[in-house]
Amino acid sequence: MTTRSDYTPAPAADFVLSFDLANIAVRGRLVRLEAVSARALSAHALPEAPSRVLGEVLALSALLGSALKLDGRLTVQVQGSGPLDLVAADYYGAEEERPTGLRGYGRLDMTRFAALHATPDFAALVGTGALAITIEPRLGDNAYQGIVGLNPGGLAASAEDYFTQSEQLPTMIRLAAVPVLEPGKEPVWRAAGLMLQAVPGESRDADDWTRLGFILDTLEDFELIDTNLSAEDLLWRLFNEDEVRVHPAEPLAFRCDCRAERIASVLRAYSPEERAGLADADGIIRAQCEFCGTLHEIAPDVLAAD
Repeated sequence: MTTRSDYTPAPAADFVLSFDLANIAVRGRLVRLEAVSARALSAHALPEAPSRVLGEVLALSALLGSALKLDGRLTVQVQGSGPLDLVAADYYGAEEERPTGLRGYGRLDMTRFAALHATPDFAALVGTGALAITIEPRLGDNAYQGIVGLNPGGLAASAEDYFTQSEQLPTMIRLAAVPVLEPGKEPVWRAAGLMLQAVPGESRDADDWTRLGFILDTLEDFELIDTNLSAEDLLWRLFNEDEVRVHPAEPLAFRCDCRAERIASVLRAYSPEERAGLADADGIIRAQCEFCGTLHEIAPDVLAAD
């Protein structure tokens, strides 16, 4: 494994680590989440199976957003016909004093979910639908959205289909989300992902790509999320036959950009009569953020300010 002389090892969690397999023209990224995923999922009272999907969507958004070195927002959204009909995660690039961050949301119809068997798979949870990836630069370029049908094989398979159909870029993705249980405590969700992509414009041996697929097939969920197994050791175990070049890890944080001021600006477009219908008995309009759970209270005098 090749590193710079001043290289600092990746932390145990809440990072994304880029690497190259330069001798076979492949690049990759590894993400591990613990505090970030735990905070994101704590805002949503979801059973284990849909929580797993939300954790994977968070990890996927980190893989994709960090690969773009985005100044703005990337959204990964799963929309389907099943009980879990909407799952979304936002990746925010760092700006000024705000860190690179993630947030997520999942919407579940509990009645329909209860009708499923005890351990529903991805296809049973989300049904038929689409995976949408939206890129919104903060400045300059126009927004972009790519959409692909959901693959019954799971979120990773759906994302691989996206790159095949929309980008024509050979890609392999593995995702995992697991609740870590301690006696007497609520489960803490960890999530992780690993992505390999062919380097555009460079030739490669098809046998090498096939070999990498076999290697990723040996990767277990517990290895991906194990914070006691260093990222560098994991990459060495997987790719010791190749020259692995590891770059410095990038930290990730939970981040939600919801603001009471933004909600108020939207409400000002409503008539006073319409706003009255949205207010509680005390005249205050209360709106809860679906991503972080923060309850914003908008008083009448705030709306009358403009």
